[in-house]
Amino acid sequence: MEKEVVVTEEGLKQLKERLEFLIKVKRPECTQKIGVARSYGDLSENSEYVAAREEQANVESEILEIEEKLRHIRVIDAKDIDTSKVGVGCTVKIHDMKFDEDMTYKIVGSTESDPLNGLLSNESPAGKALIGAKVGDIVSYKSINMGEIQLKVLDIKA
Repeated sequence: MEKEVVVTEEGLKQLKERLEFLIKVKRPECTQKIGVARSYGDLSENSEYVAAREEQANVESEILEIEEKLRHIRVIDAKDIDTSKVGVGCTVKIHDMKFDEDMTYKIVGSTESDPLNGLLSNESPAGKALIGAKVGDIVSYKSINMGEIQLKVLDIKA
């Protein structure tokens, strides 16, 4: 059985929008670039043709990847979020005890992860440590660069 892909409603929307963009915009662009590059003649020494084919391969690969994710997707419904403990879809306020600072993250599936914008993957070391924690709990995980990190859960919201 394939790995389940957990996303929020917003994450599902973003995946579908990306897939539509790739199919309706990028795929035709690649086809056009290949046609133009072919018109330049000898394909064996045609760098534009090679670049266009590589771009096409990348686009097709991303399309297949998104389609595969969509086949194994589980959408977290906001009304089903349990705020008694940290889980995917929750927004959690934490206190980083090492750096003595408060931060707020939304716990999301790995496809939506963007820590710089407050979206923390449930599969990241910090995300794994936080899953299941309750307000007041202190969780810890090992960071490759910073060693042991301890986080105190201050608040959990849907």
